[in-house]
Amino acid sequence: MSEAANETPAKSRRNRKLMAAAPTAVGPTDISDPLLRHEAKRAFVWIGMVGLVALAVLLAQPLLVIFGGMVFAAMVDGGARLLGRVLPVNRAIRVTLVLLFAVAFLTWTAMFAGSQIAAQASELPAIVQAQTLKVAAWLETHGFRINTGNVQGLIEQAIGGVRQVTSAVGGVIGGLTTAFLIVVLGIYFAAEPQLYRRGFAWMLPREERDSFDVTAAQMGRTLRMLMFGRLVGMAVEGVGTWLMLAIYGVPMAGLLGLLTGLLAFLPNIGAPISGLLMVLVGFSGGWEMGVYCIFVYVVVQTVDGNIIVPMIAKKTADLAPALVLGAQLIMGALFGIIGLMLADPLVAMLKVALERQSERNDRSEAANKV
Repeated sequence: MSEAANETPAKSRRNRKLMAAAPTAVGPTDISDPLLRHEAKRAFVWIGMVGLVALAVLLAQPLLVIFGGMVFAAMVDGGARLLGRVLPVNRAIRVTLVLLFAVAFLTWTAMFAGSQIAAQASELPAIVQAQTLKVAAWLETHGFRINTGNVQGLIEQAIGGVRQVTSAVGGVIGGLTTAFLIVVLGIYFAAEPQLYRRGFAWMLPREERDSFDVTAAQMGRTLRMLMFGRLVGMAVEGVGTWLMLAIYGVPMAGLLGLLTGLLAFLPNIGAPISGLLMVLVGFSGGWEMGVYCIFVYVVVQTVDGNIIVPMIAKKTADLAPALVLGAQLIMGALFGIIGLMLADPLVAMLKVALERQSERNDRSEAANKV
């Protein structure tokens, strides 16, 4: 006979009692002391936070690419919103028009200016090297102790960076995969921003979702205005530099204008680099041309710094220059050129988030006092 059939009624009742009590019985991992249980929960929370930080550090590069996609999406979204003011069509059509315009502009640049700029880019490093050695020799004749060999080594290292930039301008673009991923992510984000915002808010507690919606909206607006101001500054500096240099007959005016426009995307860092290149090329044609290039640099930076930047900064996160420069140095050292480019938008987003949290804390404290 089976074991169930041999089971006595008393034993059966005892087994049923044990089975009924099993779900509520104390297990080997249960903590009976309430204080110890509370501290254990806090410890697990801190361990989880440390784990999340470690995971963020490990996945920093992919996360930065995702953030780059968000920045690109903000630029596309801003263009679509501007088109919406004059073109009452569906949002998807406006986003498509913005992307087509960007592709058309890049195609035009490659077809009509690519070969000329590529030829100029191959000549620029040699000019920069020759002019830098002239400056070093001039300083040495006026009493400065300068080791020409060390200067030559530094120039070669710097020229390597210049060659990388000019090669990118000429068509050999490094990090093509990263740029492609940023563009693809940006298109997805720009096409349906509410979809991703609702999905992220769904993972938050219900009482936090309204606050997240307000914060996300402010972040989006700040990022759009920041990128709009950046693009306007790039256009003004690039076109203005090209026109003023071309009028005087400065060599490589097209390349210098393009480099000035591209480097304008990096506040605090891009302008001195482009200005130094401009002045070195200018003095290669004589001291009058060099002085004129200095004048062009001062005029362009004055217009951008005193008109465009203040006008845009009133509607965006007005960031302290030292804070942005520090973030650029840190992000550039950690993640290279992509970190350098995204440091400013990242600081702006963090500032908006901290300001929103500060406002919530102030309201909570005022409510508690009442």
